Amino acid sequence: MRLELRKIQINDVRFGDTTFVANGVLTVAPEALKAHLLEDERIASVSVDLARPGESVRIVPVKDVIEPRAKLSGGDAFPGIDGTVSEVGEGVTVALSGSAVVTTGSIVGFQEGIIDMSGPIVEYSQFAKLNLVVLSIEKKPNVSPYEHEAAVRIAGVRAAHFIAKQALSVQDYTAELYEFPPVWKKIAMHPTLPKVAYVYQIMSQGLLHDTYFYGKNSQKMLPTMISPLSVFDGALVSGNCVSPGSKTTTYHHQNNAVLRELFRRDLQELNFIGVVVCPLLTTLEDKFRNASLTARLVEMLGPDGVIQSQEGFGNPTTDLMMICDALERKGISSVIISNEDAGVDGMSEPLPDGSARADAIISTGNSNATIELPPMDKVIGNLSMLERVTGGFAGSIHEDGSLTIEIHGIMGGHNLQGAERLSAVAT
Repeated sequence: MRLELRKIQINDVRFGDTTFVANGVLTVAPEALKAHLLEDERIASVSVDLARPGESVRIVPVKDVIEPRAKLSGGDAFPGIDGTVSEVGEGVTVALSGSAVVTTGSIVGFQEGIIDMSGPIVEYSQFAKLNLVVLSIEKKPNVSPYEHEAAVRIAGVRAAHFIAKQALSVQDYTAELYEFPPVWKKIAMHPTLPKVAYVYQIMSQGLLHDTYFYGKNSQKMLPTMISPLSVFDGALVSGNCVSPGSKTTTYHHQNNAVLRELFRRDLQELNFIGVVVCPLLTTLEDKFRNASLTARLVEMLGPDGVIQSQEGFGNPTTDLMMICDALERKGISSVIISNEDAGVDGMSEPLPDGSARADAIISTGNSNATIELPPMDKVIGNLSMLERVTGGFAGSIHEDGSLTIEIHGIMGGHNLQGAERLSAVAT
């Protein structure tokens, strides 16, 4: 499989009468975008705001972040969510790099997080560096919680897809080429390089704790080998708000930090031979089943080593450790990426589960560490909901509009693909 990712750099975002891209500027027609989204009869209203890097703007509660992408050839991006259901991960895909669609509103559960466009958060979240189109979405009365979540999730994807389609003819782009031939060919061509696989764990635990693969809820999946190139085309879409800091947004899926690094080093330092996606489920029986099946699929690929990433915190760490243990028992070395929940003072037990065989762990930092955030001139969304967000608490909001929150509350603040700068080292 061969995928050309055409990255159009967006340096600013503005409102206009039509949606288009020119000279690094994304112009969005808000009324046309709203009309497009209001085709969903579950949605009562949509408001569109813009937020740029460096502005005194706060967005809360954020549900998802999606990079605008669309296929020039080779099917439709976001298969099963918007457009045709066809295999993706080949052909040509246009990506509006430096921009994103953000969804917010009074969403079920209020476990979503915060994005500031300036201030200390800039050091913790790549989203503060993007030009954002922010959708505040309200549902109609009598729409169930499940339909409410679906309406907001799908609206964000449809908006990102709609915007990207208006830029398919733009010629000012940087092309990134990705190839992923059959595993046996790669191994035969490069037999001396260490073979590395990726175990990609995704949240699959129920309302506001889900991921969608080709449009289907991953709760119904068993561990599955997938093409890594399909991930760049939106084959995985987030429906998870379990913890803002460790949430894998759709943007994180599209720009998976582990995959990008594996491709960067591929055929130079290592031979990247495959991906196994594993759903993170709730029952112990399912965890045992998935650990066994994941280890067997990885064994069939035949790697020398594996990188594991998870999503969320708490019982997903059990899946992480069980899979690591199963791989190590088969003689396959495993490196784990995980955050720590070590308490505000950093003195608590950092992980809720462990294995003596998990002896190579990369930390994305202590999610309970607190941060002080200054007031912002503009708030998009509903600031009062911060106290119900993971990482927020009663007293998080001060009279002057400044905040005290845990890193947990920052969207992607300790992302478990290692996409941000936060980490921890042994001393």
